[in-house]
Amino acid sequence: MSFDPARLPEYLAAAVAAARTGAAILESWRGRFIVREKGRADLVSEADQASQDAVKAELLGRFPEHQFVGEEESFGKTIEATRPAPGGPPAWVVDPLDGTANYVHDVPAYCVSIALVAGGKPVVGVIYDPRLDEMFAAAAGLGATLNGKPVRVSTVPTVRDGMIATGFPSNYERQLRNLEVWKAVSSEAQSLRRNGSTALALAYVACGRFDGYWAFDNWAWDVAAGFVLVAEAGGTATTLDGGPSDPFRHDCLVTNGLVHAELGGLIHARPRGPAAG
Repeated sequence: MSFDPARLPEYLAAAVAAARTGAAILESWRGRFIVREKGRADLVSEADQASQDAVKAELLGRFPEHQFVGEEESFGKTIEATRPAPGGPPAWVVDPLDGTANYVHDVPAYCVSIALVAGGKPVVGVIYDPRLDEMFAAAAGLGATLNGKPVRVSTVPTVRDGMIATGFPSNYERQLRNLEVWKAVSSEAQSLRRNGSTALALAYVACGRFDGYWAFDNWAWDVAAGFVLVAEAGGTATTLDGGPSDPFRHDCLVTNGLVHAELGGLIHARPRGPAAG
């Protein structure tokens, strides 16, 4: 089916409702789930799957013609293999629990992230933090909001004045290259943060709490919703080499726009390390 931009408010409302549904399940499971490991330090719980199942049922129940790309059913695939087919129907791209390690350890920094991708681009983005009851929501051309109030990126002009964030993969070898960049950026930035949730980090860029974010090892469900939020809040998202943002690439640089070139320069001044797989 073709994408109808006139239905964006409807899609956005559906994503908001589904995010609340998924988050309610996470909160009902908190403290009583069984933890297992997909890989070293890459925790997953029964709550992830229960949340995703509920979100999927709600969204496809309303829009049965759409596709669905969820983190829990994409394990073991390459990032390119998760990309919806060109010319296909719109696809919901969902992380039912971003910040799993935080959730497992009862650290209140996790969320449900839902995006709608149409024509290869994210057009709806919703990120919901149930512990703070913060609903970040955006759709192409409709602006970005936090709990219904408009938000904008910060006006911080330099990295030296900024709070910059990043994310680290669970794989130790891939952490090493980001530690090199961490050293470079920490010598310039006012402060650096790693909050354990890429989606929340991008939401914080959108509302001006963070001034920039970079990473080498994202997945589409980590960033697709955040890309919409940041764009609609007036920020900038690209690949690390300055190309157009693409949720189906591992790397990204997301900022308020004002620090984009400077932060990108600091990142490129350091060794890049092995490619994500």
